[in-house]
Amino acid sequence: MPMAPRPRTTTRDPEELARRLTAWLATRLPGAKAVGVTVPAANGMSSDTLLFDVEHPRPPVRACALRLAADPAAYTVFPVYDMVRQYRTMRVVAECTDVPVPRVLWLEEDPGPLGAPFFVMERVEGRVPPDVMPYTYEGNWLHAASDTERERLEAATIGLLARLHDQVPLEKAEFLALPGEGDALRRHAAAQRAYYDWVVDGLARSPLIEDAFDRLAELWPHDPGTPVLNWGDARIGNVIHDGFEPVAVLDWEMAALAPREVDLGWTLYLHRFFQDLTVASGGRGLPDFLRRERVEERYARLTGHTPRDMDFYTLYAALRQAIVMLRVAYRQVYFGEVAVPADPDTLILHHGSLRAMVQGSYWG
Repeated sequence: MPMAPRPRTTTRDPEELARRLTAWLATRLPGAKAVGVTVPAANGMSSDTLLFDVEHPRPPVRACALRLAADPAAYTVFPVYDMVRQYRTMRVVAECTDVPVPRVLWLEEDPGPLGAPFFVMERVEGRVPPDVMPYTYEGNWLHAASDTERERLEAATIGLLARLHDQVPLEKAEFLALPGEGDALRRHAAAQRAYYDWVVDGLARSPLIEDAFDRLAELWPHDPGTPVLNWGDARIGNVIHDGFEPVAVLDWEMAALAPREVDLGWTLYLHRFFQDLTVASGGRGLPDFLRRERVEERYARLTGHTPRDMDFYTLYAALRQAIVMLRVAYRQVYFGEVAVPADPDTLILHHGSLRAMVQGSYWG
């Protein structure tokens, strides 16, 4: 299966952003200038990122990254971008854990300076497993690594999740509780259903996604357990590495209170998402990396909590990814990059694996 062209993510003018950023920075650090402002080629599919250096006699840090709420004119992936929530989450993680997160410097809630709220953080140097082309394809540093090196990265990744889930006191993360009734898992799933309804408002609904919601109801855990602070987008593509060790955990916009297994399921399935694409295109990928049974065993050993109901949680991750993929596809339709097919399920890049999970045949 060939990879589709990378869809458009923003309509913003980088030069105009740079000019406005310099004007804003002087209000926070008199005499300072933002220099070398760039938009990274691998900018995310959701919020925008700017990289820049601070020119000042005594800057708090010199190399910075700015996280800017998504461009409303770019058919956003999510309905709401709460930059205050992300900023607070990173501060709590930094305060309560030894999970490496970039130092956050400034929060700007006024959309006036750059057209949307944003925050600025220290820029951490290193390397990230790529999404395009995925790290499971030949030609990138992680694919070229040895089995021992990849095992080190895998162990470090699961260690991040274990420490995050164990070290943040629940009362410090209460602001991440999702609205609604019932326990944290019920609220989390209700938010996903609301997100799906927003994605398909006025457009074709996905029979496959709706079948997946029905299958989740059949597999619903008897006891989801005590919620913890979930990273949300818990995958190796959101971690900067020095060699094979994590030095910065990024992208906290999906953070929430939820069972531990929500993060674990996402970590496992997002790797499988890329692995399945690689195999479908004729590659071998990394079939021995982030294997489900090994990840679950390692997490249990580190935390004392044995993951449970993982068929539910990996299906839940695949369903959540499908809703995101459907929104991205409808954005491509909006910008005239693709045509609307007769079967909306084919807009979901991983519709085959999601269908297999709904049928109970995916994991063998």
